[in-house]
Amino acid sequence: VAVPPERESPGGLPRTEAAPALQAPPAEAGQGPTFAELGLQPALLAGLERLSIGRPTAVQRLAIPALRRGRSALCAAETGSGKTLAYLLPLLERLLGRPEAPAEAAGPAAPRGLVVLPSRELAAQVGAVAAALCAPAGLAVRGLTGGGAAGGLRRQLRAPPPGPAVLLGTPGALREALRRRFLALERLRWMVLDEADLLMDETQVVVVGATFPAGLSETLAKFTDVGQFVTLSTQSLHRLPPHVQQKFVRLKGRDKLPELLQLLKERPSSGGAVLIFCNSASTVNWLGYILDDHKIKHLRLQGQMSAAARAGIFASFQKGDVSVLVCTDLASRGLDTSSVQLVVNYDFPDTLQDYLHRAGRVGRVGSKAPGAVVSFVTHRWDVDLVRKIETAARKRTGLPGMDSINKPSPKGVEVRLRLLHISLLVCICGK
Repeated sequence: VAVPPERESPGGLPRTEAAPALQAPPAEAGQGPTFAELGLQPALLAGLERLSIGRPTAVQRLAIPALRRGRSALCAAETGSGKTLAYLLPLLERLLGRPEAPAEAAGPAAPRGLVVLPSRELAAQVGAVAAALCAPAGLAVRGLTGGGAAGGLRRQLRAPPPGPAVLLGTPGALREALRRRFLALERLRWMVLDEADLLMDETQVVVVGATFPAGLSETLAKFTDVGQFVTLSTQSLHRLPPHVQQKFVRLKGRDKLPELLQLLKERPSSGGAVLIFCNSASTVNWLGYILDDHKIKHLRLQGQMSAAARAGIFASFQKGDVSVLVCTDLASRGLDTSSVQLVVNYDFPDTLQDYLHRAGRVGRVGSKAPGAVVSFVTHRWDVDLVRKIETAARKRTGLPGMDSINKPSPKGVEVRLRLLHISLLVCICGK
């Protein structure tokens, strides 16, 4: 991506230089055991073949043996590293290895596996993967995402007897289904909180995320015995993607729009998809109107849209119908964006954690090119974050403020509960 050479970065680098991105790691293809050698049943191997998945990634090689043994775990790996399969495969293996008697047909849905996800979009994405894996094994999968009347919840939970073996749901929908007694959890064998900052339950629990803030272990310890957890963490956790260029453009607010338009108009048609991040829904809408005026075809995604609209928009973007998506951080976590080759931070993110998730939208497993991140820096408080990013890249260290999940954090640090609030957890755990 060409950036005007006369500008300088907040860290003092010439504008044509990127913040020092690390060298790409050696290719993993052909290294380590295969999925079959990890002991997965033929039905799951058939599901992987349907998904055209080859050999396991690093986090999958770590997680599959540990989770097959029934250990609760904190699963931490860089974004785009294949965490979804890392937890789905071994947990589905456990269901296949220990079949149970069918639940009563007249009673509430009683899944044996539950995956809690923060958004409808992510629930749909993970649900599609789970369905492909479960089809050869004969396991029923259902999604529960709310957004409608009580009858809609009941319809989503319907499945051929004995009901869904695996349920994927968002917090609000799960809470409502539990309240109305459409859902029962007495048969639950395992639960996953994907993109989670908190868990509590006595069943097998897997906490999955690309970033883990300081204080997480202390917060978890209030509700569960963290000492019994096995920690599965890759070496690249909390580090910038080593093969992705990070570029910063220091400019005044009024110059952001011309810079963006120049980037989009000069980008070749074969340059892959583009994600443009804004910090608010109003900016997404305003920027969309401007792109319309300049005849730049794009889609918009922000949290004030209806659930149905959001699902259709992201599905259209993933299919490649439109190659530019203007969005809020709704699109920064977990969603598969392997076609994206450029991320533009039109608004610089508020935290290093948000920056890491946005940067993780490029250079993912399955991407055809490493991609780049271009960030517009306009405020003096953004400059401090940029310097920390550049320093972490030069020193080849993780970004500050996101300590190792094994490391104790200062007393009194509180972790924001982004995924589930306490009332839902109390309902799920029956405490």
